[in-house]
Amino acid sequence: MSRRDELLQQATDYALEHGLIGLSLRPMAAALGTSDRMLLYHFGSKDALVIAVIDESTRRSSEVLRDLPPAQTVRAGVLRLWEVHTDGQLDRCQHLYEQASASGLLGDEPYRSAVRQSNEIWAVALVDYLTACGATRTGARRVVPLLDAALMGFHLDYGIEADSADLRRGVRDLADAVHRLTE
Repeated sequence: MSRRDELLQQATDYALEHGLIGLSLRPMAAALGTSDRMLLYHFGSKDALVIAVIDESTRRSSEVLRDLPPAQTVRAGVLRLWEVHTDGQLDRCQHLYEQASASGLLGDEPYRSAVRQSNEIWAVALVDYLTACGATRTGARRVVPLLDAALMGFHLDYGIEADSADLRRGVRDLADAVHRLTE
């Protein structure tokens, strides 16, 4: 693994823990045991580093999805997706994605472009997972925009109110709807 790759892994871990909003190179570099100049040497600019971190986080989250055993039904698959969305690696990646998305909505680059690319990669992984759970590829493609938007909205709510009955009911209703739409 090259020094750049090592720094990317460490920088991604740092961003997953501390977030992207207000990210400053000096504190990150100090935490990584390097200097801000070395980060700039390896990545060219702060924006290039942020794009690389978003890309690596997307790679990690897609890997979690690829490694997720398929469920017996699409409904069960959606419920399993929600479980992994709120636990561990995918939860942290989702928070980072949400911060990048919020900045992208404001038109800030490099977030806007990186989020668009992340969406494309994530959608392919979701289609593959739903297909493995029994959906047709056409049905999976049809529901991915709904599923992805709903899971992100639920995840935002989860950060505020982790265990509400309304949130749990909403996730179950989503699972039912996605299942019906992919039959």
